[in-house]
Amino acid sequence: MRARRSPASRKRKKKVLKSTKGYWGKRSKVYRRALETLRRAYVYAYRDRKRKKREFRRLWITRINAGVREKGITYHEFIAGLKKKNILLSRDILANLACEEKEVFDRLIEIAKGS
Repeated sequence: MRARRSPASRKRKKKVLKSTKGYWGKRSKVYRRALETLRRAYVYAYRDRKRKKREFRRLWITRINAGVREKGITYHEFIAGLKKKNILLSRDILANLACEEKEVFDRLIEIAKGS
């Protein structure tokens, strides 16, 4: 008796078509087009998970820089001053303080200037 693989291939195709639901035209209806699109989507998703980290770090640095320049100090001097005083806060936290907690951030700037 020969092996029949239709249940396995049907399941595989259904899984691909289910993941491409909502895509435009043949990309969501035809298995081969859907598979191509899905592979490309996975590549973009992998790449952009890495890119997202870079973009957020850039955003945080921009926010911190804007906050410290109002007080007449550069980003580099601010970070160096914090490191000298052994204040280890992530850029994420510093950016959040710069946007939402001005008093605390100003205090950190004074500490960094003092070193």
